[in-house]
Amino acid sequence: MAIWIVLSVLVTAVAVLVALNLASRQRSVERRIEHRYGVEDPQFARAMGSLLGPALVGGNRITPLRNGDRIFPAMLEAIRAARSTINFETYIYWSGDIGREFAEALAERARTGVAVRVMLDWVGAGKIDEAIVARMEEAGVVVVRYHPLKWYNLSRLNNRTHRKLLVVDGAVGFTGGVGIADVWRGDAQDPDHWRDSHFQVEGPIVAQLQAAFMDNWIETRGEVLHGEEYFPALRPVGPHCGQVFQSSSDGGSESVRLMYLLSIAAARRSLRIANAYFVPDDLSVRHLVEAARRGVRVEVIVPGKYIDFGVVRKASRARWGPLLEAGIAIYEFQPTMYHTKVMVVDDLWVSVGSTNFDSRSFRLNDEANLNLLDPDLAAELTGHFEEDKVRSHRMTLEAWRRRPWRQKLQERAAEMVRSQL
Repeated sequence: MAIWIVLSVLVTAVAVLVALNLASRQRSVERRIEHRYGVEDPQFARAMGSLLGPALVGGNRITPLRNGDRIFPAMLEAIRAARSTINFETYIYWSGDIGREFAEALAERARTGVAVRVMLDWVGAGKIDEAIVARMEEAGVVVVRYHPLKWYNLSRLNNRTHRKLLVVDGAVGFTGGVGIADVWRGDAQDPDHWRDSHFQVEGPIVAQLQAAFMDNWIETRGEVLHGEEYFPALRPVGPHCGQVFQSSSDGGSESVRLMYLLSIAAARRSLRIANAYFVPDDLSVRHLVEAARRGVRVEVIVPGKYIDFGVVRKASRARWGPLLEAGIAIYEFQPTMYHTKVMVVDDLWVSVGSTNFDSRSFRLNDEANLNLLDPDLAAELTGHFEEDKVRSHRMTLEAWRRRPWRQKLQERAAEMVRSQL
């Protein structure tokens, strides 16, 4: 009898922990955000700075980088030029050629006396060769895992850091969608080389990128990193104005969802969304439909048949009915996995970073996005969007309705678990 009592207590405890793990910790935005002003209105920037924080700052130079052939060389060049500090946080870090190249570059800098800190998500970096980690640590790199599996940490297991942040000497930063794995190498030329976007950041806004890294570093290590080597005086270097904002399941879990909803609600002419995992919730669908009905040209690019999580594609397709009925154009990228996370509103407001358009990014993951108000940058990213459209297949309402019944059932089943996708 005593054994059954103990087993019952253990099962109950595990069930409670699982429930805590899956449940959202905070109340979410439930009511529609009305359209009151456009992104060109100063009120929009004030709202973004006040509701999301921090405030938008000017004087930055943002360089878009497409695909691994341009992204990885730029990141490695910055690492190899480091003189005092390197802070690197990533969700995915797998074994392979590019993983070894990054590890060697980081280790080389650590051996010269540069303070190198690397934060790897315990789940996302699960495929890393421990020999790579050992070589970095032997050289003096401090490597930590975010929320590793521990008996006392089960309630936090579903909270991952999805942030992709690299900050060198507190003066040069990178963020976007790229992880450290060979699938991101190349130029999206075939199914083995993914399409993605990353961004090099210089100017005062780098301090905000650094603060996003510090948020997780303090949580994980309990260590405050400060001083000129981390937060130097940063002078204006370019024309771009923007902000870096953070979201997490504990603090500001609704920030990223609120950013999307506010941006969609402000759209007046055009809204372009390129996203790897597009599974909008009911309120997001409503906002997108209302934008289309007030005359906004809404276009979305998502992955096609090449996708790393097929259940996400199924759950996404199940949500398309109201969007297609409202005239929203949805394109499926054909050549390879589409991992880009970019939004452009009215050829002026741009949001890029690690965030997917799904419940996991909105409620569970730690994310960081770079938001910018700049027509030239918006035009460049719109050009990338249009080039991706050429390589995509547009889904029509008629084709969506003609899906085989078995496919519809699979998509419906996937939709039922979308809160965890």
